[in-house]
Amino acid sequence: MSKVLNELGTQCAVFGNHEFDFGLEVLSERVSETNFPWLMSNVVDNETGRPLGDGKITHVLDWHNKRIGLVGLVEREWLDTLATIDPEEVTFIDFVQAGRSLGKQLKEDGCDYVIALTHMRMPNDIKLAENVEEIDLILGGHDHNYDVREINGRQIIKSGTDFREFSKITIDLDEPNNPIEIKRIEVTKDIEEDDTMKKILDSYLGTIEGKMTEVLGTFSVELDGRFSQIRTAETNLGNWVCDVLLAATGADLVILNSGTFRSDRIHPPGDFTLGDLVNIVPMQDPTIVILVTGQQILEALENSVCKFPKTEGRFPQVSGISFGFYPEAEPGNRIEPDLVRIGDEYLVPDQTYKLATKCYLHNGCDGYTMLKNSPVIVNEEECPELGLAVQNHFSAIQMRQGKSRRLSKHRQSLVTLSRRHSLVKSMEGNEWEGGPSPLRRGSLTSASLSIHHHGYSHSPSPPSSAHHFHHHHHKINRRASFDDLEQQTCQLSPKVQNRIVRLTPQLKQEMLIDRQRLEDESVIQEVDELNNSPQGSFDHS
Repeated sequence: MSKVLNELGTQCAVFGNHEFDFGLEVLSERVSETNFPWLMSNVVDNETGRPLGDGKITHVLDWHNKRIGLVGLVEREWLDTLATIDPEEVTFIDFVQAGRSLGKQLKEDGCDYVIALTHMRMPNDIKLAENVEEIDLILGGHDHNYDVREINGRQIIKSGTDFREFSKITIDLDEPNNPIEIKRIEVTKDIEEDDTMKKILDSYLGTIEGKMTEVLGTFSVELDGRFSQIRTAETNLGNWVCDVLLAATGADLVILNSGTFRSDRIHPPGDFTLGDLVNIVPMQDPTIVILVTGQQILEALENSVCKFPKTEGRFPQVSGISFGFYPEAEPGNRIEPDLVRIGDEYLVPDQTYKLATKCYLHNGCDGYTMLKNSPVIVNEEECPELGLAVQNHFSAIQMRQGKSRRLSKHRQSLVTLSRRHSLVKSMEGNEWEGGPSPLRRGSLTSASLSIHHHGYSHSPSPPSSAHHFHHHHHKINRRASFDDLEQQTCQLSPKVQNRIVRLTPQLKQEMLIDRQRLEDESVIQEVDELNNSPQGSFDHS
């Protein structure tokens, strides 16, 4: 990106959160490759006492005999999104306070016009415009949609994302009130290609261009990755990726922040290429399996919906779990604890669960501080990187369908444990096979699962011949049903499944009734199993 930004004639920039994805050392190397200054006006690195990333506090451009002052401001929530920065080791200065002080200083130093480059959500840009008259224009980032607002005579301009849109801004500094003209420019195929820029991009893309067109699989439905949907609701794209990670890790549940998904578009049915995958998950996302309590899960869910209906990246996409939340309730009191289900069971606050997530969330980013000190079961070196897990999923489908040239039968699991356990429950019905109820047995089996081998580890006592025949027949039926489940997964037709529900009083009541019914059935089933078990019959002679 350094060569691209230089060629574009960039004169100044503010750090965004992804500049820090690979740490300060890498950031420093990339910054040294650019020929313009980077700003960080309101976050100080406690270790160095300087602006985070060694950015400048302010910058002044001499432009057509005018002095243009620039500041770079971020919001406090921005700190939660930094994967490699400890929020406890930096000092945040309120952006209104910093903007007012620095804007005043720049004006006193002879600047004719002050521009704030920001990496904040629109509500905070509006707050800045409402409270800081020393700033004349706000050029904002962080939001991924094009937007222009006028607040107190000051313009806030968000110029989209990923070079899809630009803004041409003309300001007359010789006229009273500095009239401004804003023109939105959309990048389409009608715009003539720039030869110099093409050469720069070709130098990066030449080696990987061929791979980007590689077809990984074929979807029978469209995938919804629009920010307006995936950051406010369950989507089939989120469900699918989370299901892939759940099957790959053997965890009890998956929680991913929706900021993971970057495509901001609907992907049509048909061939799905490596390029499509890179558009959806462009960053290397290491994953991890940690041990958490039910209470921690509740706290994580509260954090995940606390900013709703804002399109925040902390909103979750999940697998192995379903829950409901009250959109209008106060943040921190939006989750209904009695309706959270992990697999086939309702959540127990003091029970422990295996959570597969990103290292980003385990580091406490995006507000998920409750996960920060959770014990690690499978570390990032042993867990698949998210994009790799998806690629392995497609490879497993090809092997399942006999389309792969690989001779090995070892492959990533296609079906999540929760779906397997649900199948076991539905097949066993009231038939006794020993042990606790199928509902509880699924949870106990999951707890003893080997993450690495994806298999069960137990040594049952030798059954009687009659029971052995029944058990063998049952295993054949179950294997056939597992094959059916895998075949369904191979169809690549993910759906929205009410994993995340916006609650109303009526819906809550219906779901509580459903919970009571399921619990009553479980109690009846356990009684039947006890009555039918050999241990339940005694010889009183």
